Amino acid sequence: MSYKLNKKSLKIYLILLFLSISYLSTGQGINWISFEEAIALNKKTPKNILIDVYTDWCGYCKKMDRDTYQNNLITEIINQNFYAVKLDAEQQESLIYKGKEYKFIPQGRKGYHELAANLLHGEMSYPSTVFMDRNERLIQKVPGYLDPKTMELVLVYFGEEKHLETTWEVFKTNFISSL
Repeated sequence: MSYKLNKKSLKIYLILLFLSISYLSTGQGINWISFEEAIALNKKTPKNILIDVYTDWCGYCKKMDRDTYQNNLITEIINQNFYAVKLDAEQQESLIYKGKEYKFIPQGRKGYHELAANLLHGEMSYPSTVFMDRNERLIQKVPGYLDPKTMELVLVYFGEEKHLETTWEVFKTNFISSL
């Protein structure tokens, strides 16, 4: 009888061990950092910057966090090719960038952050994904929800700097997804 209990305990232990290893191997997620950290790191080791401009109340922002940013391939591409920043478009804290202070501007019931408005050229649409190059110049802003397949396409185009050698239409036509 005690042999069966030990065998059963061993099976349970092995199942739990397997599940733990499987969970850990799914990745650690995106290495989100603050805007200031991204700029500081970029000064030392230049890398493109991805900025997820979101708000707390945005349903599609939450859907993108859940469906797109949790995808293992998307996580891998972002961590490899970008400094990843989450920027709350309604954050209250000021930011200093290139000698200018960007503040929260109260407007209506909420308001907006000047840096978000600057990056989005005043077109406050959430979520929006902003891509900056190694020299902190805006490459492109992409408004709206991006599903994993669309995000993969966009990430490879900007992250592997394909935008410097080919048009979007040609790249999109020839792209083979890994998803």
